[in-house]
Amino acid sequence: MTVLLPPSETKREGGDAARTLDLGALSFPELSDERAAVITAARSVSSEESTARTALKLGPRSVSERLRNLELDTAPTLPAIERYTGVLYDPLDAPGADDTTRRWWSDHVVVQSAMFGPIGAGDHIPAYRLSHDSRLGALRLAGHWPGPSARALARRAAGLVLDLRSEGYRALGPVPEAVTLRVVSVDGGGRRRALNHWNKTAKGRLTALLARTGADVGDTAGLLRWAGEHGVVVERTDDGWDLVAESLEPVHV
Repeated sequence: MTVLLPPSETKREGGDAARTLDLGALSFPELSDERAAVITAARSVSSEESTARTALKLGPRSVSERLRNLELDTAPTLPAIERYTGVLYDPLDAPGADDTTRRWWSDHVVVQSAMFGPIGAGDHIPAYRLSHDSRLGALRLAGHWPGPSARALARRAAGLVLDLRSEGYRALGPVPEAVTLRVVSVDGGGRRRALNHWNKTAKGRLTALLARTGADVGDTAGLLRWAGEHGVVVERTDDGWDLVAESLEPVHV
């Protein structure tokens, strides 16, 4: 089983100062050239505040984040699963996770980064500022990442691929055969509506529960079986797969 997550705009600062970025040590080392090209382009647009504001879509409060891209080679690193914060990653409580949970993440979770392409949950990365729709001059992320990322993911993925990425990040590494979950809320009359902001929380809770239960899921039948055992409502629909948010209240995680 492979779980694909999006990154987060917000990132935890700090890390291991003695362990700086090593592109060759990241998962999918065959992407080192593509990663180096993005880093070079990101460093270029980040060198001046005026260009960084437009390229990275920075506001007055976040404009200083451009400096992260100038220090990628020397900045301290953290495992990706700890680096990212926000509504999807907070339910994971990665800094407080035990070794068994961390091993599950390392074995099963891949994050689709705009800067580094697909990376493993345990890969050590610095803080940076780049989104799937950032503008890097002649280098277009929408043209740069999809082919190499898709091939790298296809070589790794064995069995079920559970795609929890947002649309913009799915486009950077397409996996056509993946199970893509739509997070929905069900009202008292049984009517369903797709969620926007809160869908990230549900995906975080789902990933946390998969890890903490040591889920061993090889196909869709196994996913449905695991979900039933843990009170999670996952259902096949006419146009895809639904995850009912209410079935992933914190008490279940």
